[in-house]
Amino acid sequence: MSRILVTGADGEIGRAVSDHLVASGHQVTALSLAFGGEHPADRQITGDATSRADVEEAMREADAVAHFAAIPHPSLGTPYDIFRVNTSATFNVLTRAAEAGVRRAVIASSINAIGYPNNPHDTFPPAFPLDAGTPPDIADAYSLSKLADEATARYAHRRYGIDVVALRFPLVKWPHVLRDVADEVRADPVRMAREGWAYLTMTDAVRAVERALWADVAGAEVVPLSARDTLLDVPTAELLRRYAPAVEPPAHLAGHDALVDLTTARTVLGFEPRESIHDGTATPYPALVRSDR
Repeated sequence: MSRILVTGADGEIGRAVSDHLVASGHQVTALSLAFGGEHPADRQITGDATSRADVEEAMREADAVAHFAAIPHPSLGTPYDIFRVNTSATFNVLTRAAEAGVRRAVIASSINAIGYPNNPHDTFPPAFPLDAGTPPDIADAYSLSKLADEATARYAHRRYGIDVVALRFPLVKWPHVLRDVADEVRADPVRMAREGWAYLTMTDAVRAVERALWADVAGAEVVPLSARDTLLDVPTAELLRRYAPAVEPPAHLAGHDALVDLTTARTVLGFEPRESIHDGTATPYPALVRSDR
């Protein structure tokens, strides 16, 4: 039985991942600034991912790390605090993991690492689909922190040899929340145009984390993620024509195809999104995720 350290374990993704790992037979150490209720982890530590002492304590006996501790949105702090907390937490967790002999870490990056979704300027990516090679345009501290976290993953592998998977999550929520967001975006579709109206159900996000924990990965990999379709139930070509006419579209586009390239997720992790909020396949809250292993 392996022990997984989950940081940010009382957040939405951290709790869902913890629930799944425990249900799959793993021991879980949960690190969080606070716990708002019962948590499934057999070992719970109230502490700060930016604290060396707290993370060293949490890292005891860990075989792998799933790192989600962060300020998750640019509206939740000052630019300085967002960048400081997010980057120092990732540096601290990866360094302490490597020093403890942990060989695999999964970190939560974001579609925002390309900089366009929260950019205060009227700037769009040059082309769809979005992938790890999309040139970034960074003008907010949250996006900068996520791009820096990916660089920290490369540093940690180069310095210590730890293998790191940085998952570029899009909007991740349980299906009932995603449908509410879709209703809001439908009234103003341009608000999510720069991220290609990308989303991922919580269940598929947990499956991606599980695949990243055990996939045969060597190095530091950046893996963009998305559902197989877009948040809006409108043909993708029509969305692009109306709301992103200056952006080069994908060479091959059909139906409601996603605008995030999933090639790396498929080839590196063996991950394929299964769920859509549009066809009844999405797992409702708070169901547990079936293991992919």
